[in-house]
Amino acid sequence: MAFVSIGSNLGDSKTIVLDAAGWLEGFSDEPVLKSSLWRTSPLFCPPGSPDFINAMVGFTPRPEETPETLLKKLQVLEKEFGRTPKKIFNEPRPLDLDLIAFGQKTLRTAALTLPHPRAHQRKFVLQPLNEIAPHLILPGQEHTAAYLLAHLHTNEVVTKL
Repeated sequence: MAFVSIGSNLGDSKTIVLDAAGWLEGFSDEPVLKSSLWRTSPLFCPPGSPDFINAMVGFTPRPEETPETLLKKLQVLEKEFGRTPKKIFNEPRPLDLDLIAFGQKTLRTAALTLPHPRAHQRKFVLQPLNEIAPHLILPGQEHTAAYLLAHLHTNEVVTKL
């Protein structure tokens, strides 16, 4: 399964996240896993940044899909929702799609690292991931998503909507 984290903190974030999740359903011929929506405090963002709405989608990629082709599709989708090139690190954005994992593949290129290198340290990723795949062990980790979430020490505020 591929897992994609969805976030938005600019515009009608709830609608954007739900619409993006719907688009991701089209990337698979199999049923998908979709988390609830979660309101999360901005992490490492410019002062005054609004809260995020986050979710997680898990799906079975089509046989011809690779992590690189999926990343390109995610980047196109971000642009379709109004994302522009970054001017400031972690600035507010209408849509942020992060490929968290692609099966058990590991990868480190200039464009993509799998699994996402900080997924296991971020409550806004682990909380929705735990909701849909609590027993998932990300490549390179020894513990499940549920265990990582339970043992995470962070000041992030994450609230289910």
